[in-house]
Amino acid sequence: MVTFECPTCGRMFSVPRRQDAPYRPFCTERCKLVDLGRWLDGTYNLIEPLPGDAPATPDRDPPDEE
Repeated sequence: MVTFECPTCGRMFSVPRRQDAPYRPFCTERCKLVDLGRWLDGTYNLIEPLPGDAPATPDRDPPDEE
């Protein structure tokens, strides 16, 4: 058995195989849609760049033109 904790409602649920949890890591389609809605309405947001993300502008000077 594989056990998951739904990140939306916190409910623990178990399935025989990972493939048997179609909405994983969510317990139901409803919890999956609630999470999507939170991203879309701005409840969730990224406040700093993730490690490895390229900066929006280069940190180096442009090459000299001759």
